[in-house]
Amino acid sequence: MPVREKKLIQRIRRAAAGVRSGVVKGIGDDCAVLRVPSGHEVLVTTDFSIETVHFRREWHSPELVGWRCLTRGLSDIAAMGGEPLAAFLSLAVAGDVPQKWVDRFLKGLLELAEEFGISLAGGDTAQSAGGIQADIVVVGSVPKGTAVLRSGAKVGDAIYVTGELGGAAAELGLLRKSKRVGNLRQPLPRNLRRDSGYSRPHARIEVGRWLRERGVASAMIDLSDGLSTDLGHICEESRVGAEIDAAAIPLAWVGGAAVGLELALHGGDDYELLFTSAAEVPAEIAGVRVTFIGRVGRFAGMRLVGADGKARRLKAGGWEHFRGDL
Repeated sequence: MPVREKKLIQRIRRAAAGVRSGVVKGIGDDCAVLRVPSGHEVLVTTDFSIETVHFRREWHSPELVGWRCLTRGLSDIAAMGGEPLAAFLSLAVAGDVPQKWVDRFLKGLLELAEEFGISLAGGDTAQSAGGIQADIVVVGSVPKGTAVLRSGAKVGDAIYVTGELGGAAAELGLLRKSKRVGNLRQPLPRNLRRDSGYSRPHARIEVGRWLRERGVASAMIDLSDGLSTDLGHICEESRVGAEIDAAAIPLAWVGGAAVGLELALHGGDDYELLFTSAAEVPAEIAGVRVTFIGRVGRFAGMRLVGADGKARRLKAGGWEHFRGDL
């Protein structure tokens, strides 16, 4: 059982000690006080991490749950071309969750915060009726008027993705096969490490910054729900269509083989960046692979060009809450 709330907050405050640039006052008052750089606008994003929906205690170590929790917010900041300033965590845990789990969760979250030079500047704690729910809020900034939105894609723009796709979904499939059966836990496959891409994704902050600073990206989104779903968001907000080449999609390798196209299209949880551009884009940005996969069109909806050269309608098939998949 976790320690009582007051003591838990004290433990979190000690673990998150060390106010960094941009945080005038962190944990300890009713509100945090942030300093936004002159001439900048504020970015705010929030994301849930819910037990059995986004993670399972029997599959993921607490450190990796904390790491992934913060990554979800950082990736949204990256998709706007922004710089993260501070994070806020609201954590609700059931009475049967040991304090050791909470401590290790915070260790993973704070390890990633340290990597990006941001503070855990506040939040809330509560006892839940069951399981664990963590809501992460990340505040960032971007020079006034330069945030990269989903609504800027233009007809004729090229479509690009960073990294490789489908790896997270493939690894999740392996985890599902290794799930607990009755009182017996089958071991994880040898080709799936607990610090793999699914467990420890990296938000593409540097790539997003590079694209924003050079005015390269006309529209951008992070790939958390799947390529087909997130590309659909750009099409909807920009009021354009999109045609992508199936053969061009960069497939991740898991277990010594390339993942299937369906996983790359619809799998999600990759936390790569999808963006459109009318400018010339290098094949690598900040050490991350960048791949041209298609082009923005004047037609409605999305199309996928197969190996036969024929374009077929592409439906959004990625993650969507309340669809009944749980």
